[in-house]
Amino acid sequence: MGTYKLSDFDAVLAIARRASFRAAALDVGMSTSALSSAVAKLEEQLGVRLFNRTTRSVSLTAAGQRFVDQVNPALKDIHSAIDTVRSQQETPTGLLRISTFATAGREILAPLVLECLRRFPGVQIDLVTEGNLIDIVADGFDFGVRSQNIVPTDMIAIPLGPARRYAVVAAPAYFESREPPKVPSDLMAHACIRTRLPNGALFRWRFEAEGQPVLVDVEGPITLDEASLARIAVLDGLGIGFFMESDVREDIDTGRLVRVLDAWTPPLAPLCLYYPSRRNPPAAFKVFVDLARELARSSRAS
Repeated sequence: MGTYKLSDFDAVLAIARRASFRAAALDVGMSTSALSSAVAKLEEQLGVRLFNRTTRSVSLTAAGQRFVDQVNPALKDIHSAIDTVRSQQETPTGLLRISTFATAGREILAPLVLECLRRFPGVQIDLVTEGNLIDIVADGFDFGVRSQNIVPTDMIAIPLGPARRYAVVAAPAYFESREPPKVPSDLMAHACIRTRLPNGALFRWRFEAEGQPVLVDVEGPITLDEASLARIAVLDGLGIGFFMESDVREDIDTGRLVRVLDAWTPPLAPLCLYYPSRRNPPAAFKVFVDLARELARSSRAS
């Protein structure tokens, strides 16, 4: 009888859940080739194929399905036991996986993630930025960070930091020969940096007047899909850009960028750290939640 590793069973469940070696490898923190060889070795030890593989897809065999059905509850019990022991740790250790999106990642990196690593050297963090909203439990994450208004209702949520705002900005040089827009419809006469959403659709610039949303389909010379790229184009004087305020606050404060249409961008929902209820969370999980609550309190006080 061969020796079986817990990580091999986790790998099988991840592939079954994701129906993809590549996606499962990301979930369990292995390379695709390491995952593939671990499963091949396990199949060899068991003497049975667990997966049907084609170049395009991977699915469970009948034997694989039976194996997963029986192993799944047992593994949950084992992981729960490990959690219980880890919750007693004096020094928090272990990996925390966090799902967020790029702009929020930039906002929470220093005050939350790097602060946690500074205080607790035994903790490791895997931060994944993803444009689309995912199911953090199904995809093997400990935490998610999203705008409060889209956090799933069955999650525990901690608002992080103050309300956020959009900012419409351009380089001073851009306005040297042009009149700044006074109302959103004036943007139609300007060069704007357009942005594409993760689903491929063009982002419509969002404003608000007396509680009513105003959406503008802007025109411009370039379309980008990442705020950090759009910022470079705007700093270069190509046109007007639309950002989360946090991404361009420093540029506005130093005068590198000029803000327009300020009155049309009221506060938005704050970011939230969210997570499912866990009976005996590991010590690393608990200290991260405590740090998030501390950050929430300090931002309310400021």
